[in-house]
Amino acid sequence: MSLAITRRAALAVSGAAAAAPLRRAPAADRSTIRIGVLTDLNGPNANGTGQGSVVATKLAVEDFTRQHPDVDVQVLVADYQSKPDIAQSIARDWFGRQGVDFISNVNNSSAALAIATLVREKDKAAIFTTPASSDLTGKACSPNHVQWTYDTYSLGSCTGKAIVAEGGDTWFLIAADYTFGKFLASDTARAVTSVGGKVVGQISHPFPDTTDFSTFLLQAQASGAKVIGLANSGENTVNCVKQAAEFGIAKRGQKLAALLLTIPDVHGIGLATAQGLLLTEAWYWDMNDQTRAFAKRYAPRMDGKMPNMLQAGDFSAITHTLKAMQAMGVAKAKASGKALIAQMKAMPVEDEAYGKGSIRADGRVMNPMYLFQVKSPAKSHYPWDYYRLVRTVSAEDAFRPSHDGGCPMVAG
Repeated sequence: MSLAITRRAALAVSGAAAAAPLRRAPAADRSTIRIGVLTDLNGPNANGTGQGSVVATKLAVEDFTRQHPDVDVQVLVADYQSKPDIAQSIARDWFGRQGVDFISNVNNSSAALAIATLVREKDKAAIFTTPASSDLTGKACSPNHVQWTYDTYSLGSCTGKAIVAEGGDTWFLIAADYTFGKFLASDTARAVTSVGGKVVGQISHPFPDTTDFSTFLLQAQASGAKVIGLANSGENTVNCVKQAAEFGIAKRGQKLAALLLTIPDVHGIGLATAQGLLLTEAWYWDMNDQTRAFAKRYAPRMDGKMPNMLQAGDFSAITHTLKAMQAMGVAKAKASGKALIAQMKAMPVEDEAYGKGSIRADGRVMNPMYLFQVKSPAKSHYPWDYYRLVRTVSAEDAFRPSHDGGCPMVAG
């Protein structure tokens, strides 16, 4: 085992251990709620989730405890390095020894699918705000978890169909070689072909350690496809976009479609390079007075950085979960994750970030999706003024119909 891997493993253990001093006979203390935020603090997706997700979670907790001072809500945080085995290990410790009531975030689809099995086994709850696999509300759906914000189906459908409609009817896909990338590529290919487009090729890159994408980009360029679709995320997508600009891919006539790119990534790339990109998000900080109000609360805690759809989704999800626990009684909510999820589905979703929504029987949270185009530097008039709204897609059109996903809770 290399020194680097050993050090990362130690960081994960220390993240879980840091919560240990907070332990105080949680099984007997029914007025204490413990949230476990499993996220990527140092890896390729840290910029889009990570510490921003922790801040958003704590904002939701502060709002709740201000209204319910008799309830003590504690937030535990761990970096699981996007590794499913480490995620499971931390989750088992949190449930078994640390009294965690539900887990949130989990920004890796493979890890989320593993956690979904664990919470069902232990009758705990998982509030998935950042993993994208559409299987979480399909074949892997469960009465013990919900999926917030977005999924691979909505990303592929909204972006893929829009670009085909504009003439981008031949695609080459570059995908991260793990569950998320495979699902995103598959769902995008399905959307593209459903409206008359064609996928002429696909290649996968190792995750998470790939930094040089030249081989993959050159193969995509040589395919002659009108569109190169990037079915990856975080630093992987950022590096792809930057390296594609170095090769002059867009200047030679091919479009680049970033299938999962959020505003912190665009900030890191810079408008000069990212301008013109089409992307889909479920939320944008500068859409209306409500979204700007939430961003105004968030940004000072993040050195001026604006939240993306995932971080706003953390706030929305934790707000709704805590409301449900209060409505059914904290003791009852702590006793059964399945009962908690049922209560969440029975209540309308409403919060200051996302506004109004609902949760389907398969666990899919229903919210609109938005197709944006990244502005040019000349069109950006103030900090973080990065997006032009191209199209609003209703939740019913953005997400896969529940009867098509293979969820046993729907089929039954």
